[in-house]
Amino acid sequence: MTKFFIIITYCAFLSTNAQQILPEVERARVVDEILAERFDTLLPKLMDDTGIDMWIVISREYNEDPVLRTMLPATWLNARRRTILLFFRDAAENTFEKLAVARYNVGENIKSAWDKEKEPDQWKRLMQLIEIRNPNKIGLNFSKDFNIADGLDKTDYDAFMEHLPKKFRAKVVTAEPLAVRWIETRTAREMIIYNQLVDITHDIIAEAFSEKVITPGITTTTEVEWWMRQKVTDMGLKTWFHPTVDVQRAHNAVNGNLYGFSDRPEDMVIMPGDLVHCDFGISYLRLNTDCQELAYVLKPGEKEAPEFLREGLKAGNQVQDFLTQNMKKGSSGNEILAKSLQESKAAGLRPAIYTHPLGLYGHSAGTTIGMWDSQNGVRADDGERYPLNPNTVYAIELNTTITVPEWKKDIRIMLEEAGLYGEQGFRYINGRQTELFLIPRIKSALGE
Repeated sequence: MTKFFIIITYCAFLSTNAQQILPEVERARVVDEILAERFDTLLPKLMDDTGIDMWIVISREYNEDPVLRTMLPATWLNARRRTILLFFRDAAENTFEKLAVARYNVGENIKSAWDKEKEPDQWKRLMQLIEIRNPNKIGLNFSKDFNIADGLDKTDYDAFMEHLPKKFRAKVVTAEPLAVRWIETRTAREMIIYNQLVDITHDIIAEAFSEKVITPGITTTTEVEWWMRQKVTDMGLKTWFHPTVDVQRAHNAVNGNLYGFSDRPEDMVIMPGDLVHCDFGISYLRLNTDCQELAYVLKPGEKEAPEFLREGLKAGNQVQDFLTQNMKKGSSGNEILAKSLQESKAAGLRPAIYTHPLGLYGHSAGTTIGMWDSQNGVRADDGERYPLNPNTVYAIELNTTITVPEWKKDIRIMLEEAGLYGEQGFRYINGRQTELFLIPRIKSALGE
């Protein structure tokens, strides 16, 4: 009976947000337009800022560097054979070159600079291009601290260094600062699109956390997870992780600091009086969302959530405020974390903060502000030393623990919302949750 309910609900509301989703051909156009802007406007500035005048990105088919994946045109789903991209910035002459040491142009943005009939050896052709340009620094994607900036495999690194003339070897540096800036920095147009992504994410959660999907006493948390996953698929989108849905309630045995991270119960029947929580994100137009919101299942006769849950959500919003007001340009993640936790605790809250960069990847490269199991700060190889930069997006992910005498236990108010740290400070991209969803929704006397 439950499965039948889920199917009927899904079919009835399949069209939600359908008008917002572009067909594949239009998505490709938008992706390529944004990519062209990023190459021509953003990348030269990032190369100037980081002092790397030549950036070489090397990948082989089906073993793509995470950076290269963000540079491929919409019609390329993978690299082709060995794909080598060379970016050269001459700030003095104000020129910028985008070349591919490959048999093909890499879309409209990067032109092939290798004629195999004239020079059969791909590595030799690359070295010719380097010799002619005589760069000051050659950035390669190897990094101890950021996995996304560590995409050059050992085979290609060894081959590159073997062919590189000795006079250039001292000029080889890690491209880590440039790779991370490329991954983390959003353009103005990307931010317009990001609002749409987060809006779609919010709308799917709102529908999932309603009587359209949840029938108390029948529907399980696992069924809601799969409804969300199916909804995304049939909208022509993808999730970058499998959704999770869990409940906290009075008189259940689950009560631990790790609940919701590692030992979350599955397939629980959702009941009146439950506090329902989800963790959900989508991928669209090469950007990603990550969102956690809460719903309360009304008991018979109730018209609102209990005051202790409404106050708990306010406490969660307070922790968000302490965190976001401490996001300052140049601060490290550990500095932001320590100050935010200190201020939250001074206000009588019991917070945990584990905020991460968000963008071209879900757990993206940039400033890490805590991890759920590292509340005293994260290590250098988790991005601790990396400073907060403007025009970057973060999943403001955290929780606060509250004591519920009515339930004779502590519970956690877990929240996550996408926000932009820009030149003017922090703002939520598409708002944040300040009121609990109610299941079922309260209707007026007119039935509206």
